[in-house]
Amino acid sequence: MLTPRIDKITVHISVGESGERLKRAEEIIETVTGGRPVRTKAKKTLPGFSIKKGEPIGCKTTLRGKTAETFLHTCLSAAENELTTDQFDLNGNFAFGIEEHTDFPDMKYDPKIGIFGMDILVAVKRPGYRVKRRRVLRSTMSARHKLKPDDSISYIKERFNVEII
Repeated sequence: MLTPRIDKITVHISVGESGERLKRAEEIIETVTGGRPVRTKAKKTLPGFSIKKGEPIGCKTTLRGKTAETFLHTCLSAAENELTTDQFDLNGNFAFGIEEHTDFPDMKYDPKIGIFGMDILVAVKRPGYRVKRRRVLRSTMSARHKLKPDDSISYIKERFNVEII
């Protein structure tokens, strides 16, 4: 009951502008993950970067279940199976970046598309976390059941053969 598991993986590419580059970023997310991307919009206007509030400037997709675990294996191999302790938060979740989408296997450089980097955000949880989020009979989690960074690090080390620096 206390063994951690992968809840979800969010893959995010921020382009900083709408238009053709955003469409190419969506194509890359779709080919790499197999999931359908959703556009992310700017939260506020930044005139220095010529970004308006509500303008789509990025895209993301969320993976769950077995597809999330297999995708995490490929992401960690693209990141050379190394993570640092700074990449883990206080709840045991972690995030890392991939500088070029060509680091994935079977992805080649295409001059029409260019090179995009992406952020990989992994949410780790224990069974029983639904108690915090459900609508009926919502309750708090005991401190013993909450996931700590050390628990998440040991789970990732043994499950995915990752070296923590």
